Amino acid sequence: MGLTFAVDCGGGGIKGSVLDGDGTLRAPVIRVDTPYPLPPELFVKTLLELAGRLPPADRVTVGMPGMIRHGVVVATPHYVTRSGPRSRVDPDLLAAWSGYDARRAVTEAFGIPALVLNDAEVHGAGVVAGTGCELVLTLGTGLGSALFDGGRLAPHLELSHAPVRWGTTYDTYVGEPERRRLGDAFWSRRIRQVVDGLRPVFRWDRLYLGGGNSRLIRPEQVARMGDDVVIVPNTAGIVGGVRAWQLTGERDEPAS
Repeated sequence: MGLTFAVDCGGGGIKGSVLDGDGTLRAPVIRVDTPYPLPPELFVKTLLELAGRLPPADRVTVGMPGMIRHGVVVATPHYVTRSGPRSRVDPDLLAAWSGYDARRAVTEAFGIPALVLNDAEVHGAGVVAGTGCELVLTLGTGLGSALFDGGRLAPHLELSHAPVRWGTTYDTYVGEPERRRLGDAFWSRRIRQVVDGLRPVFRWDRLYLGGGNSRLIRPEQVARMGDDVVIVPNTAGIVGGVRAWQLTGERDEPAS
């Protein structure tokens, strides 16, 4: 299997490291601020520069925000903006990212097999047990989600863009700006309300709450969510880069 260069791309930062076949870090995680504006070419260049600071790898796994289908960007929320999350959308960036074959671009730039998925899907690959229906929600700049059935990745749904109340999307309702406005106590209560609302929709066997803000959920709210809800570390976004190949049924070969 060799070594995997795993990258977790967010709205505020891009983190990467190299892992062995068991998912063990072979180098410290390196983080750089996400540059803006961010056309696809600069995105790939940033990944190359990050990899240049780490040991060489045999394949690449990239998790990035948005709707990604078969390595092609259908939509991405942050990278089409002029100066980052919640800023104005740039029409030229919107056009450049729409339909961008990120997997092919990364494969060609690195010269090794590449896998490009939604960042919550890679995160989920690092934590799911592989049995039953497992939902992963990542809490950070916005809300990420991934669904697994029997250890297999289900088609991605942009739950973050669905309205939760009064025309407000989940992305806005539980994202970082709202956490800062509300404070952790009220925001944690809101997370529990979201979990309660989604439970009858998914009927999961287990729900994993990850992402950088999951650790800020107050313990009393976690306790009220139930034993089928688990808080997982944000490092899963990197560690999942190895197992993601298995859970998606991909092989270590370039996209055709």
